[in-house]
Amino acid sequence: MQFLSSRLAHAERRLLRAKFIVNPPANQSVSRLRFSTSRQVRASNQVYACVRNLDQFHTYQLLSSSSRTPLLTLWTTSWCSTCRIVEPLIKELIESGVGEAEGGVGYCTVEFDSPDVMSAGLGLTYMINSIPTLLSFDAGEAQIQTKVSDGKKLADRRFLEEWIKNEAKRQGNRGGGGPSGGSNLLSSIFGTK
Repeated sequence: MQFLSSRLAHAERRLLRAKFIVNPPANQSVSRLRFSTSRQVRASNQVYACVRNLDQFHTYQLLSSSSRTPLLTLWTTSWCSTCRIVEPLIKELIESGVGEAEGGVGYCTVEFDSPDVMSAGLGLTYMINSIPTLLSFDAGEAQIQTKVSDGKKLADRRFLEEWIKNEAKRQGNRGGGGPSGGSNLLSSIFGTK
């Protein structure tokens, strides 16, 4: 029996050497080695370009889903004065690393009044009824329960930091999330409190 075991270990080492894989230590069998298909990388936040068409939006959703990080979207328009205050604040927080310790996030703005976005009906699909609106997508699904459309909350740096950290904790698991814009189903859908 011991002879068979040593021959098997020898054959495993020879196979590994033939495929240019690192030789296992002499005292450890191949079955106990752990091989990783990818190296461990520290999570970092991603800031994407502004979304002006459906293809860009779906591309960012796929990038976010494949990296298991939520995609935070800020829905804006060209005529929104509050958006001009909120957008740089959120971008600054994300670029400064808020949420990276919790797993990282992706971020983009969606130009709601862009002709391609309007014709695709994205606002209707994701229940965007107020501008600006901050909406998270996790594993490609809109997290309506944590949607924020209150301008005062969107301009509050501390609230945004907490919200981003809570959304980053999702890491492709859908649940969890940050403080809701409302306390019941209708208020979270319509963004009122």
